[in-house]
Amino acid sequence: CQVIVHDVNELTEKLFPIVEAMQKHFSAGSGTYYSDSIFFLSVAMHRIMPKEITRIIQVDLDLKYKTNIRDLFDEFDNFPERAVIGIAREMQPVYRHTFWQYRRENPQTKVGEPPPDGLPGFNSGVLLLNLEAMRQSKLYNQLLEPTMVQKLTEKYHFKGHLGDQDFFTMVGMEHPELFHVLDCTWNRQLCTWWRDHGYSDVFDQYFQCEGEVKIYHGNCNTPIPED
Repeated sequence: CQVIVHDVNELTEKLFPIVEAMQKHFSAGSGTYYSDSIFFLSVAMHRIMPKEITRIIQVDLDLKYKTNIRDLFDEFDNFPERAVIGIAREMQPVYRHTFWQYRRENPQTKVGEPPPDGLPGFNSGVLLLNLEAMRQSKLYNQLLEPTMVQKLTEKYHFKGHLGDQDFFTMVGMEHPELFHVLDCTWNRQLCTWWRDHGYSDVFDQYFQCEGEVKIYHGNCNTPIPED
């Protein structure tokens, strides 16, 4: 077993010029903080990791594993041809809220709608990054360009604060083929904040998750069930 520790400052230095443009659209703070770049690590991981690293699983710290993480690696084999990232859907109506203006202008849209037919956006707590595919995807790398980020944020009237998750969600609305959607049981989010903030009527359509949970995600400091 080999453990390699990466220096955060070093990574941030490499990341900043790549993700600077998107930070103003998807960061919590006002303006572009240099330190915020680390919240966009997954977006440009393929540009800063050594070429010999072809696949990476990136996970949040507030997770509890109910199965062997090795099983999650098998999901790479299920990627459709053009997919570069594996990610689960967001399980709250956060993007129903964020895309409110686009939804008002496009009443028939699936953007922000709940599963199974809607596009509820993504949650980046569990990420499968096929670095090789990310490097080779012309489309994905075009989407990192500042002009493309600007174009999409304008189209969707998008202003977020959740870093990489916002970027993947917005791109997923436009190019769903770039993503392999993980089953909710691989990222069973527990946060219920939006239930109490104006969306109780539709909340359960987003929050429900059938099947045996493989990974619990205690997002927004939600306690994770004991065994």
